[in-house]
Amino acid sequence: MPEPKQIEEPMLSGWGRLPVEGSEQISEDLEKITRGAVLTRGLGRSYGDSSLPASPNDSVACSRLANRILSFDEKTGVLRAEAGLSLADLLAVFMPRGWFPPVTPGTKFVTLGGMVASDVHGKNHHREGCFGAHVRSLRVRLADGSIVECSRADHSDLFYGTMGGMGLLGHILEVEFTMQPIPSSWIVMESERVANIDEFLSALSQSAPTWPMTMGWIDCLSSGRAMGRGILMAGRWAEPSEAPPAMPKAPHPHTMPVDLPNWAINGATTRLFNTAYYWRHLRRRAHTVLAPDPFFYPLDAILQWNRVYGSRGFTQYQCVLPREAGPEAVREFMARLTKLGGASPLCVIKDCGAEGRGTLSFPMEGTSIAVDMAVSPQIQRIVDNLNEFVIAAGGRIYLTKDRFTTAAHFRAMEPRLDAFQALREKWDPGRRLKSAQSVRIFGDRE
Repeated sequence: MPEPKQIEEPMLSGWGRLPVEGSEQISEDLEKITRGAVLTRGLGRSYGDSSLPASPNDSVACSRLANRILSFDEKTGVLRAEAGLSLADLLAVFMPRGWFPPVTPGTKFVTLGGMVASDVHGKNHHREGCFGAHVRSLRVRLADGSIVECSRADHSDLFYGTMGGMGLLGHILEVEFTMQPIPSSWIVMESERVANIDEFLSALSQSAPTWPMTMGWIDCLSSGRAMGRGILMAGRWAEPSEAPPAMPKAPHPHTMPVDLPNWAINGATTRLFNTAYYWRHLRRRAHTVLAPDPFFYPLDAILQWNRVYGSRGFTQYQCVLPREAGPEAVREFMARLTKLGGASPLCVIKDCGAEGRGTLSFPMEGTSIAVDMAVSPQIQRIVDNLNEFVIAAGGRIYLTKDRFTTAAHFRAMEPRLDAFQALREKWDPGRRLKSAQSVRIFGDRE
């Protein structure tokens, strides 16, 4: 194996472009560079500080060169790979062969290790749950340097704690999970223009039994009778008789070449964009067959799209409101979000199914809302205000997207926190594994 490289960058940042001082080691030999490391990061697509070091002197391992496929069983679909394998590379190999991961997030620029650490979910959560529901086993380096294999049967507490554990129980070295056979490489999609949030919730509920994949874009600046209007998208894999005869063409993404000015995303420009996007869906309901990329990964069509927020950076606030809180909780949340301001053209609503077994896994049965917000002097006030509502409703936030939630708010919304801290006490009593986020939220020492 080649010697590890130390990437001499004075700053590291997540996808939200909020930097911290630090550097990382990168090598094909992930086992080597995780010895003594406090954190492993992949492609740096976590929006906040969950993949950032707590201190400039911390040793951070980068997994993206540890990307080999180790085995695949065509009879069962069981695949084993190194944790640095990206979803983009996995798709390039397996989609032409009729296989797709059982769960995918909204970007393919994520590693398998990151998918486990965040226990990612997708448009099919109401059917398939999180990615962790399909993981069979993990190879993990613990804080004491030892390496263990964990699964539902062996070290099950470590296995489930690592799902959504943000890398705080061990460095994920290898992932074994079950791929899904697909009838074609095309998607049948039905889209519908929806007039307001009440219609949206009804449409999501009606779509769930019929469509395995659902989500919606919301105009989060509309108010009054139009509050929460948007576009609902539902999809399924096309049968061979419905699909075009050829494979979809490989996407050719554009690149955002420069940072936009910090003032470019504001209330006026966002309102214009949202109105145009809503009304470009001329027919109330449309039916089409399309390639997987624009359905699963629309934002990946523009590389470095995070530059549209300018040098100030941005965050994404994502929460889930439990089903028992009722549609009025979602309605009140949208009204509060609209009133607080700070929202952008990207606001997504999804239907979540039953809570998974990951100790800190994000989704619960209910409604997830995710909204991008430019960082501003008001951002802490906005996040605090939204968190207070989510706590009162019995919901929670997604750690992978978070940068501004306080420790007190997280503890108030997360009844599983004590169980997770007990796991850390067992597997890492010295708290050697940590991140900027764990210092902020879990009380770890820098």
